Formats: sequence, structure tokens, C-alpha cells
Amino acid sequence: MKMITKRTAGAVALIASAALVLSACSSTPETPADENDGGSTEALKIATLLPQTGSLGFLMPPVQAGIAQAQADIEAAGGVLGQPIEIVAEANEGDATDLTVVEKGADDVIASGASFVLGAMGSGRSAHVVDKIAEAGILQGSPSNTDAGLSGVSPNYFRTAPPDTVQGDALGSQILDDGKTSVAFLTFNDPYGLGLRDVIQQTVEAGGAEVVYGGKGDGNEFPTEQTSFSSEITAVKDSGAEAIVVVTYDQLKQIVPEAVNQGLDLSTFYLVDGNANGYGEEFPEGTLAGAQGSIPGAQANEEFQDQLEEIYEAEFDGELESFTYAPEAYDLVTIVALAAEKAGATDADSIREQLHAVTGANGGTEVTSFEEGKAAIEAGDEIHYVGKAGTGPLNDNNDPSSAFIGIYQYDDDNNPVFQRAIEGAVE
Repeated sequence: MKMITKRTAGAVALIASAALVLSACSSTPETPADENDGGSTEALKIATLLPQTGSLGFLMPPVQAGIAQAQADIEAAGGVLGQPIEIVAEANEGDATDLTVVEKGADDVIASGASFVLGAMGSGRSAHVVDKIAEAGILQGSPSNTDAGLSGVSPNYFRTAPPDTVQGDALGSQILDDGKTSVAFLTFNDPYGLGLRDVIQQTVEAGGAEVVYGGKGDGNEFPTEQTSFSSEITAVKDSGAEAIVVVTYDQLKQIVPEAVNQGLDLSTFYLVDGNANGYGEEFPEGTLAGAQGSIPGAQANEEFQDQLEEIYEAEFDGELESFTYAPEAYDLVTIVALAAEKAGATDADSIREQLHAVTGANGGTEVTSFEEGKAAIEAGDEIHYVGKAGTGPLNDNNDPSSAFIGIYQYDDDNNPVFQRAIEGAVE
């Protein structure tokens, strides 16, 4: 699997020619506003660590589209220090059932010579390899890790997705706003699942609702590899819960048919970013109608959605079913590119030192693209990149200081439809 897979021979030749021109123009590149203290000025090298296999595979296409669109926009603006970004490795994070896959993926990105690795998408997989990647001197950023335990885990790790405290509070508030007074959880035994469940539970209980099944300490979590959910659905049904929160990845594909078989009303389901995908071809029409879900990030506007669809079709010969985490992936690449421009260097240490600055920690001129940010940096300005995901500047834990959570409702085609966005601060 390649990040750039569908270009014609003519287009490849054009890009190669452009790269030579850029290289020639930048043989003695000008140092941006911040002086380069000896860091590398080679092309910015990026690796990816994404779920080529496993239960998060459905989330990879929008992330691929976000990366590809960021690359295209950066190249159109002249590249990073006058050179196109190079994708030097595309490693597999796999699934939580076999952590040897993400371990090999980490070895692959370390051996690639990348300054920055984008991924992993699963919080548990990132937590498993973050120390190894950091110790190798590589910067790591995730578009989708939400486990609160990753906050401040390493100076070499940051993310554009907010920790679970924000999403959990937003979804819990939605459940309360809907007037639900009793809540059941179907949660897998995974750092992401447990952490998000605990925040939602805390929110609904603080609002006066009762957790009647699957709460913290009850011992009803199930293994990530489980595929049959008859007993869990029976227990949820017997609990009489008015709201059923499903905190999983694609285990939802087995949970839903069992819930239908036992006569549960799926409009009472509340999904989370790990499973709030479109299921138009998975379930009969109307199966999920009325169910709701939360997805971190501001909704991609229509223009950006069109760009993502076009570039995914062109590069990967496919059709996007969702835009989940595409904005966050786009922002990761853009932030790293802007940090390299500000540092005047493309090595991991130089980029890391400028991450907070380009996201607005020091204030500065608001910019919404790499092109605008590059121009402002060259003019000697501090910048505040306002990205596609709408997150605030990085805080001391390398988390976005604020973020939007989208609330979605499923239509008769089993697809999530945006309803509203809730902005929350990251503590």
C-alpha cells in the first residue's frame, strides 16, 4: 500500500521535474525567521503507522486522504524548505490482538530514517510503541489517539485529537440532554474503551442518570477479540437501560445483528468515534436509524470534503465513506511542515522545538494553510495555525488545548449525519 498510488506516468514526471526545480532553487535555502542551529535541511521525511489490517481499518481511508491532501497543498506552496515531503515508510499497526504487528511497524518506521511518524491510530498500539519510537529520536503524532493516559507521555509525542475527557463529556451530556435516566455500556477491555467509558459514566452519573450495566468495576468488559455477544445483549436488555453506549471498534458489526435478533431498539444506541462509521452496506435499511454517535473534530466543510473525495479517488481508486480523522491527519502533516519551516530544518529535534509555536502557543498571526503560514514565517511573524480540525494550540501535555466534538445521528441508510458540534477545553 502506497500513499501515492494512482498518478499517471505524465503526472509522476511532472512532479519529478518540479522536485528538481525546487531542489535547484533551494541548494542554499534561506533560513526562516528562526535561525537553523545545524539541523538537517534535507527533504522532510515522514512515515506512517496505520491499520492496514485489523478492526480500525475502516478509519484508514479518510486519514490517507487527509495526508495526501496536505502533501498536495504543501507541494503547491513550494514544499518544505523548497522540497516536497517524502513518505519513506508505510507500516502496519495491526490490531490489539497481536501486538507483534505494531512492534514490527515501529521497527520499520525507525529504520526508514523518518523525522516524523504519523500514527498509530489505536491508543493502545501507540502506548505500546511510543517509548521505542521516542528513544529512537523520532517525533510521533496521532490523529486519533484519545486515551487520557497518553497526555504528556513523551516530549516526542503529540496529537491533534483531544483526550477522552472531551469526547466522553460531550457524549454523556448528549445522553442527559436526551432525557435518558438509565445507561448500559458495552465496552471492550482496551485502554481506549475503558478510558472513554469511564468519562461517559462519570458525566451521566453526575447528571443524575444511573448506570445499570457495564459500568466501571462491574467486570462486564469483553476481550477485544470476542465475536459473539449473545450473553451481553441479553444482560443489556434485562437491565432495562434507556441508553446503550457501545464503546468498541468494529465489534459493532457483530453486536448490531445480535441486538436486532433480541429485539432491542437500536435508536437507543450511542456510538463513539471508534465505531461511528457509515454502515450503508453492512445492515438492512433503517437498522441504525435514530442511533447517535460522537466523533472528535470539527466537521469538514463542503469544500474540504470535495477535495478529500477527489484526491482519494485519484490516488487510491476508491470512494470515501466518511471523513473521520481526515482533518486531524491533514493538520498533523501541516503542523510538522510549518514547524520545519520555522526551525529552518527537517530533523525531529528541530521540528519538536517549534510545534507549540506554530500552533499558536505564543499567539501571532492566524493562518489557515501551509502557504499562509510559510509566508508569515518568512516575514518574521509568529503564527497561530488554525487547522481543519479546529483544535486549539498544543498545551504542556502536547494535547490540543481545546477541541470540537461532533454529534451525529444515523439516517435510514445507516449513515451518520452531522447534527451539531460541542467545543470543550482540555484540562
